[in-house]
Amino acid sequence: MLKRLCQTIQAAGKRLEVLETADGTRMLMFPYGARVLGLFSAQSGESFYWNNPRLEQDATARSLLTSDGWHNTGGDRTWIAPEWDTFFPDANSNAYLQPRQLDMSDYDMEDTCGGTQFSRRMTLHLARSNRDVALRLTKWFGAAANPLRHERETASLLVGVEYAGYTQRVTLQSLDQPAEPQAGVGIWNLLQLPPGGEMLVPLYSGATPQKCFGQVPAESMKIGEHLLRVRIDFSGSHKIALKAASVCGRAGYVYARGDRFSLVIRNFFVNPSGEYIDVQRHDPDDYGYAFQICRVDEPEYGSFCELEYHAPAIGALPDPTRSEETSQVWAFRGRREAIDAIAHRLLGATISI
Repeated sequence: MLKRLCQTIQAAGKRLEVLETADGTRMLMFPYGARVLGLFSAQSGESFYWNNPRLEQDATARSLLTSDGWHNTGGDRTWIAPEWDTFFPDANSNAYLQPRQLDMSDYDMEDTCGGTQFSRRMTLHLARSNRDVALRLTKWFGAAANPLRHERETASLLVGVEYAGYTQRVTLQSLDQPAEPQAGVGIWNLLQLPPGGEMLVPLYSGATPQKCFGQVPAESMKIGEHLLRVRIDFSGSHKIALKAASVCGRAGYVYARGDRFSLVIRNFFVNPSGEYIDVQRHDPDDYGYAFQICRVDEPEYGSFCELEYHAPAIGALPDPTRSEETSQVWAFRGRREAIDAIAHRLLGATISI
């Protein structure tokens, strides 16, 4: 898959680079949209992420990347919240438009500080306040060591298990002059994964997810006192959200391919004292959501699952003109019993698929 993605995307006229870390992790870096397009272990050319099937052939890849619609390639991306403000040109209209200057534009890419960095200056229109904001989005990627490398109890289970991981640091800065302390925007990170798996979200306490759109079937979702479990075994497009006060700051997604199981975990910082500003149009005063699960199943966009999290908005001290956050991705592939043990160690949960 790694070689083929490089061939088709470069044939479509887009730049790609491979960032390899000391443990053999390989990341397919795509400056078009500032994405980590694919994540690969040292042992395999199979990505842990979902990619649009249209990227598998030269002609369809070129068609996707030159079309008028959303160029949804897959992988790991950063958008800017609130969605209601930045993706709806008119707050009173149902028209939805992914901002090209955010997601369908080339970012500057450079090797720096032992990793790779994307950056881009842009102006976004905020629908509800009907104003423009000038922003700079910067994303740095580097190594993330296996979090279980010092765990003696799991050492034998890790034999034969593939690992890939990285650290991501994102900075969103207001460039308005004079500086706009309350820009009303925040970092929103989204990871696209194959459907058919299971999302595991550790919680400090039981919480009822907010319905964003669609309707996740009741039989596919189990809410416990310390875990939300959602099996992505349904069709259609649906989304739910969890508040910062209940989310621990770590979530995983497990899926199977034959007798091999893959577990992708996102480790991120949650600050319930921060301002989480993404809201839904049906309840615009309900703030505080830090984590979202989205199932997309649309002919236009593809069929995948998204693990999404937010960072507090621009406006907090000591620098009210910027927001910064750091996260890690840890990905494992191996026998079911090994992946089950890793999920238990890192998420406090066993897998049920």
